[in-house]
Amino acid sequence: MFEIQTQRLTIRDMLVSDAELFVGLLQDKEYQRFYSEADCRPEHYRHLAQLFIAQSQESPRKAYQLAITCKTSGEFIGIVCLRLELEHQASLGFGLKTCYQGKAIMREAVRAILEFAFTTLGVHRVYAETISKNLPAVKLCLALGMRQEACFVHHRYFKQQWWDTVVLAMREDEWKKRSLR
Repeated sequence: MFEIQTQRLTIRDMLVSDAELFVGLLQDKEYQRFYSEADCRPEHYRHLAQLFIAQSQESPRKAYQLAITCKTSGEFIGIVCLRLELEHQASLGFGLKTCYQGKAIMREAVRAILEFAFTTLGVHRVYAETISKNLPAVKLCLALGMRQEACFVHHRYFKQQWWDTVVLAMREDEWKKRSLR
């Protein structure tokens, strides 16, 4: 099983026992405000959990869809995802239980997955795409040194409105410069 340890977290492959915890995490109304109704159905998340577990067995591995657990209690508190793409690119995604937000936990988890991407996997560029109004995600990416590369105006339509999306990214050389500070 793949695993990264940080000061407070264990970031690991998802287990079958994580599936309903994953579904519960994503049923939070705060989380769902940036996703379409179709994407928020519990059966959709159950299917994704099974997919993530299956992807962890692939060789070569193309995705790291990981559970974030509290190191001391073992509680499932979130997810962080790194999906490998062509030409040494990767996309990033993450989500955290509301009660753990504001404690720099996601910053710790994303920093760990970026370190893994750039130093172990040899990824050249990592990017994240999110709804522009998802300010916590945008702020986290910027705080970690990612820069906004694009804003797509009225790019997604759900919840009876158009949403702008932003793309934030960082290259390996930018990560290394930040790591040396």
